[in-house]
Amino acid sequence: MSVFTQLGLLLWKNFTYRRRQTLQLLVELIWPLFIFFILIAVRLNYPPYEQHECHFPNKAMPSAGTLPWIQGILCNANNPCFRNPTPGESPGVVGNFNDSIISRLFSDAKKILLYSQNDRNLEGFKELARALEVLQSSRSGSNRGNRIKKIKHW
Repeated sequence: MSVFTQLGLLLWKNFTYRRRQTLQLLVELIWPLFIFFILIAVRLNYPPYEQHECHFPNKAMPSAGTLPWIQGILCNANNPCFRNPTPGESPGVVGNFNDSIISRLFSDAKKILLYSQNDRNLEGFKELARALEVLQSSRSGSNRGNRIKKIKHW
């Protein structure tokens, strides 16, 4: 049998079945028309209005780094819409958050943590290591007199 013959027989069978079930046939015909008329009524009551194109600020993906990703989440929490393209839409730009509070906070923290012009910062760690050695030797109980002399020299 050809495709068209099978399709014709299937449609004839469906038509015969639907002709015997008149209520079901009416519901199947009227229900889509009813929904279509509701859509037309909504469209006529609320006509479309022209809106400018919307440019959203860029949001970095997690693969761009943790800091740009967190800045994208925090700085664009309200998701504003701009008429003109944002600076972040240009290719190769990861973020336009140079003036944000969190960016300044991280740059200040980076300056503080990386500032090491004088090596006196490490002297405190060396003293702490010596004190820990003295405490560890005192815990073992040996060299009691030697231990007290080391502590007095500080």
